[in-house]
Amino acid sequence: MNTPFDELPHEPKKHKRLAGLRSSFLTGIVVIAPVALTLWLIWTVAGWVDGMVLPLIPANYQPGQYIGINLRGIGVIIFLIFTIVVGWIAKGLIGRSLIGFAESLVNRMPVVRSVYSGVKQIAETVFAQSERSFEKACLVQYPRKDVWAIGFISTEARGEINAKAQTASELLSVFVPTTPNPTSGFLLFFPREDVIELDMSIEDAAKLVISAGLVYPPESKPGDGSSRRRRA
Repeated sequence: MNTPFDELPHEPKKHKRLAGLRSSFLTGIVVIAPVALTLWLIWTVAGWVDGMVLPLIPANYQPGQYIGINLRGIGVIIFLIFTIVVGWIAKGLIGRSLIGFAESLVNRMPVVRSVYSGVKQIAETVFAQSERSFEKACLVQYPRKDVWAIGFISTEARGEINAKAQTASELLSVFVPTTPNPTSGFLLFFPREDVIELDMSIEDAAKLVISAGLVYPPESKPGDGSSRRRRA
């Protein structure tokens, strides 16, 4: 089976040489592009953090004064150390008291209060390590029968939602993300028997959603048909 970069056997030698150069060039692009983009992204983010952090340091204490050159990434190191220290202090009794006092002041400011509460909720949702993480990736029929979508099982439905839903079994709350931005989506409630759990990890399912179906997880080992058994 030929790949898109393979040479065709019936081409003349001159064309084969050109095709070989083209194939090598495209293969080189495939190898270089991810590495170059990753390095460029790291370099750009480091420069952005340096530009935010270093101006806050007095001129006499700038790292460049001691090492003789301005190294990119110094601001990132300072930011990480500062964040760790703040987190360590916030875990203690004094830190919690200071945070509570500061939040009480913020809650008295009408506009600032709304902005702060929204940013805090987003930060806690994204970064906080708690039990509110997704349990499993799954397949559900959405938005209609015979159309399948990837979802993430969050919890079993409780209280009024589970009690008043007219279903024979308990409900599962499933988050169905959108592509390519998985942070937006729909919270749906499905009967347990309509939810097919997948063997792939949450990370692999998220990659599949973000890539619009282009990046599939590695194939499962032969004989591993647990998902098929559940589907049957």
